[in-house]
Amino acid sequence: MPAAKFQILRKCSVCGNEFIAKTIESYYCSSACSKIAWKRRKAEEKKQQLLDEIVKTIPQDKEMITISEAFALFGVSRETIYRLIRKGILSKFNSGVRKTYVSKTELMKLYPFRENPLTKSRSVTKLYNLEPESCYTIGEIAEKYHLNDSTVYLHIRKYSIPTRQIGNFVYVPKKEIDELYKGAKK
Repeated sequence: MPAAKFQILRKCSVCGNEFIAKTIESYYCSSACSKIAWKRRKAEEKKQQLLDEIVKTIPQDKEMITISEAFALFGVSRETIYRLIRKGILSKFNSGVRKTYVSKTELMKLYPFRENPLTKSRSVTKLYNLEPESCYTIGEIAEKYHLNDSTVYLHIRKYSIPTRQIGNFVYVPKKEIDELYKGAKK
């Protein structure tokens, strides 16, 4: 991908250092930070898949569940569950086989079920206001962010930003352009 003709100052989401992004899609200061972020994402996905497998093995009508099953169902940590037991908020049953069981209905009163971030839901269609007063023209964008018109058109096509042509002017929503070029020096 070609380098941007303007400077975007960003903060690395892994190490926290500020850096000048080489492209609009640069979110990490180095390839090492990029690899760390990728490994973290993959580890989180694997963890979520393991929790989903545990949830599938739990019968729906089971009243007493183990601590690990509670973590898989509700996303509440072991320490929190044990703290609730010590405070007397949750009742427990110890089977003597080094397993502690807690009431599923009591946990349902306290916490919602864990959301499953891996399931892909249909994306909500964005509604845009393409009236001239809430839009930039291509020339205004190029002047404001010190870009060529062709670069602006390239970014609009690449990121599927809607446009509206009225006469000789092409209008682009201000909100989308400001979001795309946030952090760019004006």
